[in-house]
Amino acid sequence: MKVLVPVKRVIDYNVKVRVKADGSGVDLANVKMSMNPFDEIAVEEAIRLKEKGTATEVVAVSIGTPKNQETLRTALAMGADRAILVQATEDVNEDVEPLAVAKLLKAIVDEEQPQLVLAGKQAIDNDMNATGQMLAALTGWAQATFASELSVDGETATVTREVDGGLQTIKVKLPAIVTVDLRLNEPRYASLPNIMKAKKKPLDTKTPADLGVDTTPRLSVVKTSEPELRKAGEMVASVDELVEKLKEAGAV
Repeated sequence: MKVLVPVKRVIDYNVKVRVKADGSGVDLANVKMSMNPFDEIAVEEAIRLKEKGTATEVVAVSIGTPKNQETLRTALAMGADRAILVQATEDVNEDVEPLAVAKLLKAIVDEEQPQLVLAGKQAIDNDMNATGQMLAALTGWAQATFASELSVDGETATVTREVDGGLQTIKVKLPAIVTVDLRLNEPRYASLPNIMKAKKKPLDTKTPADLGVDTTPRLSVVKTSEPELRKAGEMVASVDELVEKLKEAGAV
């Protein structure tokens, strides 16, 4: 079974995001970038499936700028067998929209014919949470989102999903699209020997034109702004005073 894992290059989750002075977007100059944490979990799960003998090949794919090769090399160092870069833009500030990403992934799926696509449930930069669902619609495959547990048995996959009311377990027929949540696993660290080996693993480069996909943006950012600062709290001397303050504020 071949597993395809899309990975995205985003601002590292430990970095404090800065908004540009003109409000046109987020400042990416000299900012540390890394693999989207949800995608890292997806890569880990794909590798575990291979270690169990369920999967035979793990293919990582990334869509963006030439610098996305760094993210793909991380996936290869973790244990992916090969990688595909779809160079959709030269500008790091240009984010390829979810629908365009889904169409590009559909073209890759048609070429690679995987039995399972494991993806992060969302990217931490734009929080769209849409690509996996769009890809399922374009392929006509079964989908299971927000997976916190996954097992594959023959032609079916059993997925435990995190939903508002708790947990939901469903069974889907392969081929399928599964988007993963934080509690699915703990990604491994790439060892130095594996980082060196990753440099020799195959990494193919394609363009949207090669795949016959138009990535022209349909959306435009009107304004980006910092969240409002929280107002300072107020100390009260007693419960009665607290209740009075709440009444004055209309909270009770």
